[in-house]
This record gives sequence, structure tokens and C-alpha cells, in this order.
Amino acid sequence: MKTKAFIILSLIISYAVKVHAQSNFNKVDTWLKDNAPEMGGRVVLIVYKGGKLFYNHTENNMSIKQKFVTRMIAHKQGKKADLDDFNSTSKIAIASCSKWLSAALVMTFVDEGKLKLTDTVGKYIPVLSQHGKGMITIGQCLSHQTGIKTPPLKESLEDVRQDNSMDDAMADIAALPMEGTPGKVFHYSNAGLQIAGAILEKISGKSFETLFAERIAQPLGMKNTDFGQAKVALPAGGAYSSPEDYINFLTMIMNRGVFNDKRILSENSITQMQVNRITPDVKIAYSPAEAGGLGYGYGEWVFDAHTVSSPGLFGSFPWIDKDKHYAAFMLCYYIKSDGRQQRYKELKQLVDEAVK
Repeated sequence: MKTKAFIILSLIISYAVKVHAQSNFNKVDTWLKDNAPEMGGRVVLIVYKGGKLFYNHTENNMSIKQKFVTRMIAHKQGKKADLDDFNSTSKIAIASCSKWLSAALVMTFVDEGKLKLTDTVGKYIPVLSQHGKGMITIGQCLSHQTGIKTPPLKESLEDVRQDNSMDDAMADIAALPMEGTPGKVFHYSNAGLQIAGAILEKISGKSFETLFAERIAQPLGMKNTDFGQAKVALPAGGAYSSPEDYINFLTMIMNRGVFNDKRILSENSITQMQVNRITPDVKIAYSPAEAGGLGYGYGEWVFDAHTVSSPGLFGSFPWIDKDKHYAAFMLCYYIKSDGRQQRYKELKQLVDEAVK
């Protein structure tokens, strides 16, 4: 009888805790419903805390215009648009959220001693040396401080999509002008991570996509995450993922490199990735308007002393709060960036309050 009573009591307590947690997110629910129309008409937010998925909510109410645009984008990508079911397992393009994944992949090579952050790129890519860019370091590639003057983000991505090989992409980058001394200029772009990706291919003899699958996606159980099947991988913006997949990655970062008791990255690599590299002596040549003076580490923005993130062009927003020890990922797809920074700020504040 005591055992049965204990089980019943445990179930009651568990249910009460769950209901309380859900009620804490009432304001988040409302925010998602109110903002979904401005974020492509559909959005998913999941929050991980205390060793479990703490919150999972979807808003799916696209307008006729949004459905039309979504169908057009899917057609352009050679895919069929799924307009009826958008949830935490949905897989879509995540744009610059890719940068965090790619930087982590590079750091696995650093952990193994196969690469150093101080290594110069000319050591691996001769064409960069031939054009005066050989002394750029791996660390500078990960922190957008190559000193290379690149075209706008969308244009540079399209340029790479026109290339037939990674060598072609390196030749294109090598031909670009310099705008300052490497390490002294911050220019948020695709070039640095593209160079880093090319170097990984050179030293491993494997494609970037394969390396990501072997070293990040598979160990983290990210079954719906990859860098596509383009002729040339796009480390800075070519990934596709789902909320449940990406939260696994964030959990690993939050847990100092460990996922399900398996070490993926060293603690030192996690620390290095989260150090703000935009010091007072670094000139900002270009930073997205929505970044609003944030710091930047390796593949991730440093919001403040305890928050890191890597938002994407299409609105998806992953973040970790190290102080409150939770991770969250909002998946959406929309082009218009007006008011995006304010939305991120509002949402994070509401989630902060809900997880107390």
C-alpha cells in the first residue's frame, strides 16, 4: 500500500510541476502567437533545462501570401513545401545558425592536435598566399577577422553556389581585396568559415559534409541536420536542421562539450569559442544591424557575460543562458529583418522569467 501511495503521490507531484511549468510560459505562448504573423506565419520554440525538454510550442497560421512565398522557395530548392505540419522535428534552412555548427567542427580538429588556431591558412591553401592572404590564422577565420573585403552575405553565398569545387571557392576568395590587417578588422561574412572548411577537407581527405556528419551530427543524434548536397559546401550558411536536432547541439555547448556522457569538445574549446574577439583595437567594417554592438567569439555572438547565440538570416534564433543554465531554439523562416533584434530581446526576457 505504501509503495502504491508513493507512486500516486509522485505522479501527482510530477503533474503539478508540469502544469506549473506550462503556466509559467503563458506569456511566451502569447508572444509567439502575436509575433508569428511577422515571422513567416509559423514558428517553433523549444527550451531545454534540467536534463529534459522543458517547453515545446508551435504556432502555424500562415497567410495566403506566406504560403505562396513558401511554395516558391521550396520549388526553387527542388522540394515540395509542407505547409500543414510545422513542428519541433521540421527541417529547414537555418542560414547563419550554421556558423556555430561549423566552428564546433573546426574545434574538434583543434582538440585532436590536427590544427592550431594560430596556424596560418597559407600553410594549407597556397592560392591564398599567392594573393597576400597566407598569414591569416584559423582563429581569425572563425571570428570574421580575416581582413578580407567581401561582397554582401547573400551575394557571396550565391558566388560560392556558382563554383564547381572548393578550390574554385578558394580562388574566388583569394582574388578579393583586403580592407585591413588580419585580426584588426571585424567583417561579418562567409569567407573565413569557407576557408576553414576548405582546410578541414585538405587535412582530412574528406568532404566537409562527411566530416560534419561524423564528428558533430552523428555523436549528437542530429538525424535531420546536414549541409545539403551542393557542389561546394557552405560552412557559413548552408545547413538544414530541426529544433530537436539543434537543441542537442546547444545542450552539448551548455554542458561544456559533453552530450549524453560523451565528450564531443574539450572544455577549453568551449571557452575559446565564447571569448569576445571584438576588442577595442578591432575596427568594425561590417556587422549586421540586428547585432547591435554585440561581441563575437568563434562562430557565435556574445550577447553578454552569460548569453551566447548565432541567429540566422531567416530568423531562426538559438541561444544559451549559462547563468540560468538553459538552452533554447526558435525555428522560423522569413526574410524581412525589421525589428528582429527587439523580438529576440523580448522573447529571451520572457523565457528567462518562465524558467526561474
